[in-house]
Amino acid sequence: MATILLIGTLDTKGPETAYLRDRIHDLGGQTLVLDSGILGEATGIEADFNRREVAIAAGATIDALRNAGTRGKAIEEMLKGVRKITLALFAAHKIHGVASLGGAEGAVLAASAMKVLPMGFPKLIVSPIASGHRKFGPLVGTRDTLVMHSIVDILGLNPISRMVYDNAAAAILGMAEQYARRGPAERTRKAIAATMLGNTTKPLIHMRPKIEEQGFDFVIFHANGVGGPAMEELIAQGYFDGVLDYTLSEVAGYVAGGFHNGGPARLDAAAQAGIPQVVVAGCLDFVVFGHKDEVPEAYHGRPTYYHNPEFTLVRLTRDEQLAAARFLVEKLNRARGPVSMIVPLDGGSVMDRPGGEFWEPETNRLVRETIQQGLNPNVRYQEFEGHINDDSFADAVYEEVLRVIKG
Repeated sequence: MATILLIGTLDTKGPETAYLRDRIHDLGGQTLVLDSGILGEATGIEADFNRREVAIAAGATIDALRNAGTRGKAIEEMLKGVRKITLALFAAHKIHGVASLGGAEGAVLAASAMKVLPMGFPKLIVSPIASGHRKFGPLVGTRDTLVMHSIVDILGLNPISRMVYDNAAAAILGMAEQYARRGPAERTRKAIAATMLGNTTKPLIHMRPKIEEQGFDFVIFHANGVGGPAMEELIAQGYFDGVLDYTLSEVAGYVAGGFHNGGPARLDAAAQAGIPQVVVAGCLDFVVFGHKDEVPEAYHGRPTYYHNPEFTLVRLTRDEQLAAARFLVEKLNRARGPVSMIVPLDGGSVMDRPGGEFWEPETNRLVRETIQQGLNPNVRYQEFEGHINDDSFADAVYEEVLRVIKG
C-alpha cells in the first residue's frame, strides 16, 4: 500500500489538507502529515510531524523562528527541517509520494523538499500561484514535479476546490502506487545526454535511431534554461556515459540575457566528471524572449526572428557572441576527459545561414578563431562543411560521437 507525505502550513491550510488526506484514505492509500507552518497552530488536523519537530530538525526552535525578524528568514530556516524529514522518510522507504496544497509560502516550503527528491519519485503541488502568468521555477526547479492549478485560493471547501482536491488525491495516489510497485528506475544500458531546441530538432531526430542502435539510451534535454541545468545535475549524479552538447543557447542566454539562461555552471558537470563530450557550436547567436511586444527596450533595433506567437529570437551582438565563445573555451579547457569541439561552417542556427536573418559571416569567422585559438591541445577541434541542420553535418557529428564516446 502506498503512503503519501502531505506537507502543508496547517495553521492556514489545515482543513483543506485534512480533506486531501481523507480522499487519499478513501481511495485506499495511507498518509503522513508534516506541518510546515510557523505562525499560529494547526487547525482541523493533527500532524504526524508537527511544526516544533520540523523546526528542531532545522536546528532551531519554533519560538526562535517566530522571532527571526522577517518572514523570509523564518521560512528559509524552516525549509531545512522540511527537507531533512522528507529525505529521511524517503531513505527509509516509508513514503512513495509527496503532495502539498499551498499558497505562495506553503508551495515554496513543499517544493524545497520535492527538489531534493530524485526523478521518478511522485511529487505534486496544488497551488493558486501555478497559473500561466507565473513562473514555475520556484515550484519545479529541475525536478519532475507535477503542478496543478487550484483555480480558487486554498481557503475553505466548496464544489470547485473539492473537485480539484479529489483529482489531486487520485493523481498522487495513482503515481505513488505505481512507484511502490516499480521502485526507482534502473539503468539497463549506457546513456548519452544531448541538448536540443526547435532550432536543432532535425539533426537530433536524424541521429537518435543510429545512436540507439549502438546500444545507448539517447536522452535529449530542451536547452531552454532548465533542461541544460537538469542535464548537468544528472551528469554529476553519474547517470550518463557521454554528452552530445549540440545546442548552446543557454550559454548565449547566460552571456546576453533572455529566457534560456543556463547559468554560470553550464558545461561544468561533464568536465568535472571526466566523461567524453562532443560539443557543437549550435545556437550561440541568439537569445529568447516572449511575444515581440515583450522584447525589452535594450534589445530593440537588433535583428529578430518570429519563432512562434509566444517566442521571439533576438540576435546577439558580435561582442556578446565572442564572449559566449570565450565562456565555452574556458569550460572545455577544464575538462578531465576527452572532448571534441565541432563547428559547422555554414551556420549554427535556423537563422544563421546564407540569406538568413542572423547571417553574419565575419562574426562567425571571428567566433571560429576565438574557439580554435583558445582551446588547449587536449580538445580536438574540427570544422565541417554544411549547416548545423544538414544531414551530412549530423552524420559527421554522429561519427565523432562513436569515436569519442563509444571508442
